[in-house]
Amino acid sequence: MTGHVFHPGHDELHGVTVVVDTLGGKTHVGRFHERNDQGVLLHDVGSYDPTSGGTTREEFLRRTLKFGVRVDHQHLVVPGTEVAGIIPLGGLTL
Repeated sequence: MTGHVFHPGHDELHGVTVVVDTLGGKTHVGRFHERNDQGVLLHDVGSYDPTSGGTTREEFLRRTLKFGVRVDHQHLVVPGTEVAGIIPLGGLTL
């Protein structure tokens, strides 16, 4: 439901599983908590680093959509200056 905020006073994305792409090419998938001066705080985060080899970003996201988030970090702050984009995981089209 558009415009519905689960916890009043929080960002519209609060509690939503999102995909955060960074300017450095990393992709993080986790539950959005808040955006503040330090950046974007996510919980239960799976991360993809293109320099690690192996899978592609698309394969990482397809696996995440199929099986859920494989948690690499319980909590992660992505610095605001590094955020290239944020979209809900449910709105992802591959």
